[in-house]
This record gives sequence, structure tokens and C-alpha cells, in this order.
Amino acid sequence: MPSFSLDQRLAAALTKREASGTRRALAPPVAGLVDFSSNDYLGLSRHPAVQAAQQVAAAAGSTGSRLLTGDSVAAQALESRLAHFHRAEAALLFNSGYTANLGFFATIPRRGDTILYDADSHASVKEGIHASPATAWSFRHHDLADLERKLARATGAVFVAVEALYSMGGDMAPLAELAALCQQRGLHLVVDEAHSNGIYGPLGGGLVVELGLENAVYARILTFGKALGSQGAAIVGPAVLRDYLVNFCRAFIYTTALPPLTIAGLTAAYDLLPALAAEREKLFHLSHYLKAQLHSLPGLRVPPDSHIIHPVFFTRCPGPEQVRQLAAAVQAAGFDGRAIVAPTVPAGTERLRLIVHAFNTEEQIEGLAAVLARSARFTA
Repeated sequence: MPSFSLDQRLAAALTKREASGTRRALAPPVAGLVDFSSNDYLGLSRHPAVQAAQQVAAAAGSTGSRLLTGDSVAAQALESRLAHFHRAEAALLFNSGYTANLGFFATIPRRGDTILYDADSHASVKEGIHASPATAWSFRHHDLADLERKLARATGAVFVAVEALYSMGGDMAPLAELAALCQQRGLHLVVDEAHSNGIYGPLGGGLVVELGLENAVYARILTFGKALGSQGAAIVGPAVLRDYLVNFCRAFIYTTALPPLTIAGLTAAYDLLPALAAEREKLFHLSHYLKAQLHSLPGLRVPPDSHIIHPVFFTRCPGPEQVRQLAAAVQAAGFDGRAIVAPTVPAGTERLRLIVHAFNTEEQIEGLAAVLARSARFTA
């Protein structure tokens, strides 16, 4: 039997990552930085009402899966509320947006069905598709003509998967056009609202609600680790979908339920959402203000259609080291901005990702822009 060292194989892969400048490492957060990196868009993770609700929760742990000892009146009440708030028949809680996407696509499309997904879809969608027996093809980002070409080969129930707001580009899916196409062709539109839940719509119900497309979308994945300032997710859609997931979705059945303190915090966050119209308006204003500041910087480029999430690219000679140097300079100046490099994004599209929040200020944005203007000259 040939000699074999697993550790050597792992080390070789890490060395290859190191050489390409894409090796990852965990690092504790630096205290005191101005937040231009987190997904806590509305600041709900630090809201006193959310924190108070968590502190008085009945128990710290849920003790088991939902089908055993982990269910509760509070969890079922939250699901009913989510369904009503997001204008759907039913909702089912999951432990994260990742497991919700994984669970949906691994469970609902069956052999003989077809999944067509935007090429820029989140890794969790792609993992769920990989676990599905259905046939799957990607279509070019936002390209409905390419989607229609792929439809010619589709069989069975056809699912079209997109994100409302894309996490790496900050751009929105053409949801109205996609919904019209799916209704016309009898397709099942699935929308990941991870980065739009809580932000869009008159009460924060999401982009699908804002556009009035609730009846044209088969299922929505609503993540709570972003604007809701907590953890977990829910799939909302038809009541039969919820019942089927409870019976057949392994990512739901075989995992410990969300703890009571999380359920309490989410309930409090949804209590607050309808009254946060001013915070959402401020968020949109600051998003436009940040983009205007970034557009004026030589050597850097920001996509014109980014919103809330703003990727910053070099106009020439991009590379992971340059982006890491720029992020380090930003952090050294007291601002938290992060480098996004391959394999999270394709090689050659490395970027500094900046995220604006309702608690940021114009003065902080101006300070960040000044740091970028100085630093970009030395990294370009």
C-alpha cells in the first residue's frame, strides 16, 4: 500500500493558496473601527429593545430539533407573523440563510426537473443545487435572453433562482421582468432576499413586497443575519411547501432548532421594522452619498447600479494583494472595509467591499473617501 500523508496534501493546498494571495485566516475584529463592512444595515443587532427581549427569553438553548423538543409556541407565532408580514401563505424557520437555500434546492426540485440559476448566485444556492437530483444550468448574470435560451432544454418543473440584491455587487435582479417571464412560461421563481429583507418595502417587507410580486414568486428565502441584526432565516411561500419541507427537508429535520433567545430577538426586531422608515430613508441617502464620493476618486471604479453594498475596483492592474493593501490602509485609518478576493469572487475581479448603514454619517463617508483617495495612489 503506497505511503500517503493527508496532512501533506492539506498543507500543499494551503501553500498554493498562499502563493496566489488568496489564503484565508480568521482574525478577531478590531475594536473602534467605523463600520463599513457588516451586514447590520439598520443597526438592529445593537438596538436596546432587541437586546432586552433576548435577555428575558425563557431559555438559552432549544434542546433539540423542531420535530422533537425544539419547537415552541413562540417559534410558531413568529412563523405566522412572518407569513402575514411578507404576504405569504406560510413560513418555516431555518438556522441560517445557507441552510435554507441548501434545504430548499436539495429537497424541492426532483429528478426530471430543471433549475436555472443566475451565475452570480450565492454559494449556498449552488450547494443546494449540487445536492439536488434535478438538472441545473446557470444563465449569465441578469441576462433574460440567456435564461430563455436555456429554457429550451428544460424539463419537468422549472425553477428560476435569483437574488433580490446581490451580495458581492450590490446590484438588484430585474425582478419584475423575471416574474413576468415566469408567469408566462409557468416557471417557479425563487428569490433570495438575504440582503433586501427589512430594507425595501413600506414596512421593510423586502423587494418582492415593494414591487407587489408576492403572488408571482413561488418562494422567498428571508435571512435574518443582515438587516434584522440576528441569525436564522425563513422560507416563505405556499402552505403545501411548508408542510413538504417539514416532512422531507433534511436541513430542517435533522438540526437543533433556533434557541428561544434568538426567537425573542427576531420577534422584537419585527416589532420595530414598521417604525424604521426614517432609518431606511437615511440608509438610502447615505448609500447614494457614499457612491457619489467614490465616483470622484481617480484610479478606482464603482458600478453605477450598486446599492447599499458598493464594490470598489481598481481601474487597472487588479489583484488580491492590491485589494488587501487598500483594505489594510482603510482599517489603519479607523474604518472597517474588507477585501473580497478569489475564490469568493472570480480571479481578476477582486474588490474592496464597502457597506453603508443607517448609523453611519456623511462625515464618516467623507473621511473614508479621503483615505481611499490617498491610499489608491500607492496600490494602483
